[in-house]
Amino acid sequence: MLAPYAAEDAAIAVQRAALLVERCLFTEAGWADAEDALRAAEALAASDDERGAAACERGHLAYAATVLGVRDRADEARAALGRAAALLAPTAPGRPLLDFRRGLIAEHLADSPEAALPAYRRAHAGATAQGDLLLCSFTWRHLAGLALRDGELAEARHGFTESLRIREELGYLIGTAPALAALAGAEPEPEATRLRIEATRLFRLLGGLPTWLADQLPQTPAA
Repeated sequence: MLAPYAAEDAAIAVQRAALLVERCLFTEAGWADAEDALRAAEALAASDDERGAAACERGHLAYAATVLGVRDRADEARAALGRAAALLAPTAPGRPLLDFRRGLIAEHLADSPEAALPAYRRAHAGATAQGDLLLCSFTWRHLAGLALRDGELAEARHGFTESLRIREELGYLIGTAPALAALAGAEPEPEATRLRIEATRLFRLLGGLPTWLADQLPQTPAA
């Protein structure tokens, strides 16, 4: 639907590229389509905001390829997000998403939770101020993950619960199974098993998406 308009409108071109990058994250497929869409968006970008948004998506695609084991593009991810940070003003609408993605790089590629924490906090504050509930669901989840890593169970449960609540309210089904599985990791039995079974049912309902969740779920859900 966006393709006919993406050829002439830079903002729509970036939006289309973002959707195709997201598809790569959920399906581990479609990499060439995402690359083509990104190149088109980069070619159309004329303002700093447009160039910054395109660079942010470039960094996210490189991050996805690295974290999913397709190809090591960690240096490209860092460079692209650094370029986005130089282009986007501190008050730009895309800044909270950029901060969140820089947190992902710090946590999952650099294994530096101490650097990820302030990035997630900035992203969470920005998303809250902008009323971006979907991004808040991601920041809650990743802040909770760091809390769980530090053994702060109550804080972790709160963050995971908020993330799940928002995704259920938004109808964000493809992100609900991961949210259920994440909360299960902070809950005692038998609640943890119940949450994993619920996540597995939803995962299968969606045809095995997101693909990377398969290893975290029970192989045979309860009837």
